Amino acid sequence: MKTYLTSESVCKGHPDKLCDFIADSILDACLAVDPLSRVACEVLATKGKIVVAGEITCSYKINIRDIVRCALTDCGYNPSNFSISVFIHAQSSDIAFGVNTALEVRNNKDEQETELGAGDQGTVVGFATDETSTYLPLPLELSHRICKTLDEKRKTKEIAGIKSDGKAQVTIEYRNKVPYKVKAIIVSIQHDQYKDLKELKSEIISKVLEPAFSDFPFDEQTQILINPSGRFVKGGPEADTGVTGRKLMVDSYGGLALHGGGAFSGKDATKVDRCAAYMARLIAKTIVVSKLAKRCEVSISYAIGKANPVALNINTFGTSNYSEKQLIEATLKTFSLKPKDIIDTLKLKEPIFSFTSCYGHFGNPLFPWEQVLDTYTSKLKGELAYGN
Repeated sequence: MKTYLTSESVCKGHPDKLCDFIADSILDACLAVDPLSRVACEVLATKGKIVVAGEITCSYKINIRDIVRCALTDCGYNPSNFSISVFIHAQSSDIAFGVNTALEVRNNKDEQETELGAGDQGTVVGFATDETSTYLPLPLELSHRICKTLDEKRKTKEIAGIKSDGKAQVTIEYRNKVPYKVKAIIVSIQHDQYKDLKELKSEIISKVLEPAFSDFPFDEQTQILINPSGRFVKGGPEADTGVTGRKLMVDSYGGLALHGGGAFSGKDATKVDRCAAYMARLIAKTIVVSKLAKRCEVSISYAIGKANPVALNINTFGTSNYSEKQLIEATLKTFSLKPKDIIDTLKLKEPIFSFTSCYGHFGNPLFPWEQVLDTYTSKLKGELAYGN
C-alpha cells in the first residue's frame, strides 16, 4: 500500500514562532528568579507592535519589555522597530487555590501531604515511532532540520540575503507503512529585494536540503519548490500577524498523531497542557525504545484542580504483542501522572522553556522528557512480565 504523509516546520523568525519564543523567554525569566512562578503569557506580534498579555504571579518583578527586545534581536529583528505594550495581572485566586491544594487533599481532611491539582482540564497526547532516531515521524524530523539549518545559515551569513521568516514542508511516500522516498519538499524563505532567486534556489538545495536529507536522500523525481509564491521580501510581523499557540502541529507531531488542542508556550508546568504532554511523550517513547511497540500514542485527560488524571489511553496501532489494558496497567505502576510528580521528575521548575519553542518540543535529546532511562524500561518490562 502506498500513502503520502506531510508535515511542516517554521523558522525562528516566523511571526507565530516569534510569539512563542517571547512567551517562553518571559516564563524562563520568571522561573530564574522564582521557581514557583505561575505564568500564563500570550503574545501578539504585528507590524511595528508587540503585545504581551496574561497572568503572572512571581515574587520578583521582571522587566518584560527588555525580555521582548532581547527575544526580537535573537530572532533577527530590530527591536527599535517595535512598540511594546504589556497587560499583565496576577493569576486568579480561584485557579491558584485549586492548583495549590488538589481535590484529593481537599476531600481528605486528614491528609497532610501537599499535592498540586492540574492547572486546567483537557487531554494531552504523546507519540513515538521507531522510523527515526529521534522517534519522531520522518516528514516532521526533516522539516525541522530544514528550518533549523536555514536559521543557522542566516546567522552565519553562509547564505547571504536571507531573513528571519521562513517555513518548510516535506511529503514522504510510505509503502506498507514504511518510509520509501521523498515525494516533495517546499521551502519558503524571506530574502532581501536584491537577492537573485535562481541563486537562492541553488544555495538552498546545496547548503540546506542536501545536508538535511543526508540520511534519507531526495532524488531527481522529488518535487522541490523554493519560494513557490515568487518574491518573499516582506515578511515577519510586517506581513503576517503572529500569535502564541498557533503552530500546534509544528510543536508536536506534525499532524501525524492526535492532538489535545492545548498549546505549550508561555505556560508554567502546573498547566497540564505542558507538563503532562511532556510526560505522555516520555511514556510513548519509553514503550517504543523498549521495543514493546513500533508506534505508540498515549493520551491523558485531566480535570482542573484534581491531581490524578481521569483517563489514560494507549494505542500501539497493532504493533505490540501486549494489549492496551496491559500497557496501561504497567504504565501506571511505572510513572506517576500527578502534576507535582511530573514537575519533579522532569525538572520543570528550571528555566529551560525558551529552548523548546522552536523546531518542536520533542526530539531534542537534551530535554528531560526525551531521556528514556534504564529504570523506566526495566520497570515497564518487569510489570508487563509480572502481569502475565
